[in-house]
Amino acid sequence: MHKIVYLLEFWFKISTAYLPFLKFAAATQQIQLIEMESIKELYRIGCGPSSSHTMGPRKAAEEFLLRNGNAIKFEVTLYGSLAATGKGHLTGVAIEEVFKNRGLELIWEPKIFLKRHPNAMKFRSFSDSGDLIEEWTAYSVGGGAIVDDTTELASNDIYDLTTMDTILNWCKLNDKQLWEYVELKEGEGIWDFMEEVWSAMKNAIKRGMNREGELPGGLQLQRKSHLYNLKAMTYSGPMQKRSMLYSYALAVSEENAAGGTIVTAPTCGACGVLPAILYYHKKFYKFKKKDILKALATAGLIGNLVKFNASISGAEVGCQGEVGVACAMASGAATQLHGGTNYQVEYSAEMGLEHHLGLTCDPVLGLVQIPCIERNVFAAARALNHNTYALLSDGRHRISFDQVTETMMKTGLDLSCSYKETSLGGLASLKGFTFH
Repeated sequence: MHKIVYLLEFWFKISTAYLPFLKFAAATQQIQLIEMESIKELYRIGCGPSSSHTMGPRKAAEEFLLRNGNAIKFEVTLYGSLAATGKGHLTGVAIEEVFKNRGLELIWEPKIFLKRHPNAMKFRSFSDSGDLIEEWTAYSVGGGAIVDDTTELASNDIYDLTTMDTILNWCKLNDKQLWEYVELKEGEGIWDFMEEVWSAMKNAIKRGMNREGELPGGLQLQRKSHLYNLKAMTYSGPMQKRSMLYSYALAVSEENAAGGTIVTAPTCGACGVLPAILYYHKKFYKFKKKDILKALATAGLIGNLVKFNASISGAEVGCQGEVGVACAMASGAATQLHGGTNYQVEYSAEMGLEHHLGLTCDPVLGLVQIPCIERNVFAAARALNHNTYALLSDGRHRISFDQVTETMMKTGLDLSCSYKETSLGGLASLKGFTFH
């Protein structure tokens, strides 16, 4: 009897620790544990600066308030990474706006990490007599998505194939492109949603390129998009194109840092990469809107696969799960726009993720500014390189997108928590700054 109990305990510990790997392995063998959700859950239009630290907590607070509208007092405790960088990410501000004039007590516990996820928060509501009405623990898992200990909120699971390899095989058997698989699963209504997303991305670029001044937060970081755009006009040829790409990525990332409206792609912190690539191709190659929307759909599928099989949360796997995934999405989108095959699109996306493996999340002062903004810029530039490299090939390569996704998750779990959105390690640990 004791041996049985020991084995059960041992299996529980192993299965809990390796659940992400078990889920990935099961999906690879087409043993479907759950289906993959709609890309509408990946692309979220909202205010920055952080999908996991601002959009997610706001959504959870609104959900809790909706259920406890008659409560007199509320208590919200922020744990782990959510508390460690929450002030710089405006987490407290987002929650306070929801519970405005409702007797809110906000508690910060940066040294306490709950088991489910580093971005944890506990909500408690009380009656006028001080009795506890409800207690709810929620987790902001990246991209603005919220889960709790029992189920995911607003689940919209529609994809039965949950790995790149199985989707590529389906496309081959049915002579379809990746965006066509998205349309099949999402329905034709997905294109109206894609138009909204694309419109929000373009608006963020246009606003960001026309704004100047200092970004909020105390780093005294100046907006650069407008200046880069002006300088680009004095160049010609490849220099102008590359300068404009920088300006587009800067524009969106700076809007995000200032709390402006952007689209998670896949997160707020990595929101500048994909819009920059798509706008670049619209500007210099005159692609039609329908082609941009199809590329946006394929990019969403790529990001969704990583979100399902690994993570897009900087607090869980570091910046490789944010900027790395954004680069994979942008790389795949660019390759599709240039007429690449499904296998070349997969190769391009694989490189986007592979060459960001191990990238840490180390925001200075907990702000989504340094090094986040520049990382968006150079991830966009890398996406162009991956596109060219993949198109020069026949699409065959040794490491698959699925394999690098699994590796990214393992790498993220191996990273010290100091390098996962806690502002304790890396660049965030530097003391004092010199302006050169």
